[in-house]
Amino acid sequence: MKKIVLSIAGVMAAAAFAPEAAAIPAFARQTGMACSACHQQHYPVLNGFGQAFKAAGYTMMGAQEKVEGEHLSIPSTLNAALLLKARYQKTNGVDPVGTISGTTTNGGQWQIPDEFSLFFGGRVAENIGFMMENNTVGGPLGGIVAGFKMPVVFDMGGAKLSVIPFLTDALGVAYGYDESSTGMVRGIRWMEHRAEISAMQYVGNGAGAASGLAFVGKNDMGYINITKFAPDFAMAAGATSPQLRSTFVRVAATPTVGDWAMHIGGAFTNGSSYTSGGVGGPLVLVDTKATSLDFQAQGQAAGKDLSIYATWAKAPGNAVGALVFNQYNAAANDRKAWTIGADYSVIPHVLHLGAAYRSADNGALINNKDNAFTVAAVYDLTQNVALHLNHSAYSGGARTVAQGNALTTFMLESAF
Repeated sequence: MKKIVLSIAGVMAAAAFAPEAAAIPAFARQTGMACSACHQQHYPVLNGFGQAFKAAGYTMMGAQEKVEGEHLSIPSTLNAALLLKARYQKTNGVDPVGTISGTTTNGGQWQIPDEFSLFFGGRVAENIGFMMENNTVGGPLGGIVAGFKMPVVFDMGGAKLSVIPFLTDALGVAYGYDESSTGMVRGIRWMEHRAEISAMQYVGNGAGAASGLAFVGKNDMGYINITKFAPDFAMAAGATSPQLRSTFVRVAATPTVGDWAMHIGGAFTNGSSYTSGGVGGPLVLVDTKATSLDFQAQGQAAGKDLSIYATWAKAPGNAVGALVFNQYNAAANDRKAWTIGADYSVIPHVLHLGAAYRSADNGALINNKDNAFTVAAVYDLTQNVALHLNHSAYSGGARTVAQGNALTTFMLESAF
């Protein structure tokens, strides 16, 4: 039991400082296109073109020169980008007497940076691409690598088949491949307060360390992602790579209804695997059990961009006396949540306002209700520099006096 608790704590510690891929100007440099070509309203939300670019394995080229030869086609420059998140957070909880102001968010905390990451990405061959995420300061076990994937894409005419080896220290098993902006992947979400607007982020099946192989089939109707994985970060797992004993299945339809681009998906995770907690600790056997549904619709209202989101997720609880615990839920009862929200561009390409509601149950025997109402504003100074303001108010009894019942975040985000 102690090892399991330490493993879960390790995952949370690693996730707290994990890079979260948003807009990647490395791809803008490769394609010669503006950030808005791939992103809906504001980054990191993907539009249809951005989803197609991902489906093609990050291989699309623009005016950038290539080095070409027999069985060779790469950009003349290795494309890179930096992502900075600097933020101030304030909660209204009560700290113990003597706590120095700023050491917790209750006193108001400057997190500069909250994230400062170096990215490389783009074309490896005509049908092979990659994306690599790195900490600018030492990552897990002192290394810099925080995530890597290399899509190998086979164009079958009306469909694309891909094999994608990947690893991530905190972005979740869907990091291998996903097209939504609902929070199925930790770094691809429409609002900064991730657990308040995405059931997958609240339950945990959209975050955490993962290493594996994603097998993806994609056509105009949608995609299927079948992934074999371990809930661990291979770079931190020691000399022996983790066994890929767990299975993640993601099925999504991507129809266009009228002028609205839809993404309607479901995900199922099952199996038992060993994990070091994502930080190279002792290996512990855990279950990986969770189910989720998500919906997004991107369109317009009154001539301005509007996106609507809804999610549901559940991670089963653990039987009394269980020796193997669920990676996504250490409680006895089911951990579950549903969310609904919307994001509206009041001033196109400049000001976006959003709101979301979460109804949640943390699985505890008492004080288990964990609801939240969140409002947000995003002000784009430029396509790649934005100011974010999020405020969440909590209700239901799950929050302690120390945690408080409100969280406010003000953040500068820049990718260049």
